[in-house]
Amino acid sequence: MAVLALPVTGLWVLRLYESALVRQTESELVAQAAVLAGAFREELRRTDATAAPWGAPAPFSPAQLPGLDLAVDPILPPPPDPVRAGSAQAQAAAIGTILSPVLRDAQSLTLSALRITDAQGVVVATTGGDLGLSLAAWQEVAAVLHGAPIVTTLRRNEKLAATPGGFFRGTGLRVFVALPVQGAGGVAGAVVLSRTPRDLAQTLWGKRRALAGLAAVLVALGAMLAAGLSRLITRPLTSVVEQARQAARGAEVAPLARPGTREVADLSAALTRMAATLDQRARYITAFAASVSHEFKTPLAALRGAAELLDEHIATLPEAERARLLAIVTASTLRLDRLVRRLLDLARADMMRPGAHDATAIAPILDSLAPHYEGRGLRIVAEPGTARAALPPNALEAIFASLLDNAIAHAGANPCVRIRATSAAGRTCIEVQDNGPGISPANAARIFEPFFTTTRASGGTGLGLPIVRAIARGAGGDAAFVAGEGGALFRVELPERLDSQGPVQ
Repeated sequence: MAVLALPVTGLWVLRLYESALVRQTESELVAQAAVLAGAFREELRRTDATAAPWGAPAPFSPAQLPGLDLAVDPILPPPPDPVRAGSAQAQAAAIGTILSPVLRDAQSLTLSALRITDAQGVVVATTGGDLGLSLAAWQEVAAVLHGAPIVTTLRRNEKLAATPGGFFRGTGLRVFVALPVQGAGGVAGAVVLSRTPRDLAQTLWGKRRALAGLAAVLVALGAMLAAGLSRLITRPLTSVVEQARQAARGAEVAPLARPGTREVADLSAALTRMAATLDQRARYITAFAASVSHEFKTPLAALRGAAELLDEHIATLPEAERARLLAIVTASTLRLDRLVRRLLDLARADMMRPGAHDATAIAPILDSLAPHYEGRGLRIVAEPGTARAALPPNALEAIFASLLDNAIAHAGANPCVRIRATSAAGRTCIEVQDNGPGISPANAARIFEPFFTTTRASGGTGLGLPIVRAIARGAGGDAAFVAGEGGALFRVELPERLDSQGPVQ
């Protein structure tokens, strides 16, 4: 913004300065016109044959002589050429002869076009070649002869060259000033002046030393601004690039101590969080791979041992021993199948991202699951109300299935589950509580770890609760165990609905 403001401000200042040059020319012409009008009036009074005293000339109000402004005032077309008319009034012509040398002397210095007319608009004194011609057809002159002073700008047809020692007449307009001359019986004539204002380029050339100094100051400011930008942005960005390289090498990354700007600080913090997330993910994958290999090792070892015994001694083994070894093969195969299916469920839960319009009512999901689990001996007391969750039906069904399977495995005899769902402030809270013995504090800290289970002997995989948490977090919610009395209580929080930007909070 600072760099942009410099040329814009310069153009604005130049426009104001150009208007100031026009107003300066206007002031000079008004002063010259007033002097010539005063001289014309004094000659009229001196040569007047009547004995009646003359009154003072009518003063002009500020409203009659407005200041010119190029941004507001229009530039009128060029004036019409003077035309021949009748003879000038004798008294005005005589006064014009007296004042003509004064006009020529003034014109040599001011370079103004000076004219004096009689009451009919006929030129009686001039610095040009229009003596004896009429300006009455010129609308502005006609207004002056009726007593109204005129100050305006006119467009010029020709473009004059430089005048030695004078003004450079390169601008395309002229400032026009006309004052009426008050006689004893009314308007006795008019003083008409015009001049091209000082050219802006020549004026700036005359102030080239000051402008060069200003340019040097601007260059210095630009250099300071560049240095400041380099210190505030370039160097911190170089540090952020080095952070990215450290993250790529797997090294620990910390936020920049001196980020310079808020945006660089946010970028550095985001990069630090990303590196920490990637590191955490890598550690999770390493631990997960170790857990998977450990879980698969036991059934694979049992399967391999039973298969080797059957292969080597199948002809000599008793029937009971062959049946036991086949049972081991079957049980190991079934456990491997369960582990693979649950791992696939966990992978889908980790990668699941609900669509922008997924929102499922909870009551129909519970109604569809109730017959299956009640047939397995689980009593369900549900209070879903009208709560909805921002999940597709299959994902919501997977959450309830994992929690109900967990209750059947751990609640003991005559298991009963109470399910309650409520919605408030765009969030849905689902609570599932069984009537079992609960969970010890030591186990409660690990129940959401993959493969942690206390029912491994009965076929537990330890993946049900991790799947519940993965689905909930994928939807922008969470799942947690709530310590208390009266069985295990799990609380799942989910967004009630989603928009195109994510969960609605």
